[in-house]
Amino acid sequence: MNWKEHFKSFEPELVDTIEKQAVEKTFNAGEVIIRTGQYIKSTVLVLSGRIKIYRENEEGGEFLMYYLGPGEACAVSMICALQSQTSEIMAMAEEETDVLMIPIQLMDDLMNKYKSWYQFVIQTYRARFDELLTVIDNIAFRNMDERLEFYLKRHQDKTGKKMIELSHQQIADDLATSREVVSRLLKKMEQRNMVKLHRNMVEMV
Repeated sequence: MNWKEHFKSFEPELVDTIEKQAVEKTFNAGEVIIRTGQYIKSTVLVLSGRIKIYRENEEGGEFLMYYLGPGEACAVSMICALQSQTSEIMAMAEEETDVLMIPIQLMDDLMNKYKSWYQFVIQTYRARFDELLTVIDNIAFRNMDERLEFYLKRHQDKTGKKMIELSHQQIADDLATSREVVSRLLKKMEQRNMVKLHRNMVEMV
């Protein structure tokens, strides 16, 4: 895969450094990439597929933070790598996902030597911060039906697909609510011709 297509802003010298030092890796759907409490050894750049970033409590409950797609990077891995801290989040491949893993030993040099990398890191922080603000706004100011509608549209925008291949339980986990609530609200959305419900899938209309 020509990873440079997703990171066209990188200057030639930076591209050369990454090609010599980084490792390309494929994760299968459902495979955990980063765990809570883990020391981060690499910064992750997404080449294809989709990564789910979420928090997990002691009982195994999940809270969705955001998704990462091609051309994006995990801000948490950057922060933890720079500060030698353990991860506070979980990262899981939602589908087969190719990533480029840049060793943490390079982070200081990349930040100091390459303006395009410095700008990319700052833009990544800003994008993830904006997404977290959106999540907070949804929790604080929206009802569950509005949160569900926003969640589905956000998922559609991220994947570019009308068919959202998630079960009612998976959606409930992401929204920190019950499957029964999600099923009831989805049924109402179907009655309003907003979605069509299939087995373990929701079709946006």
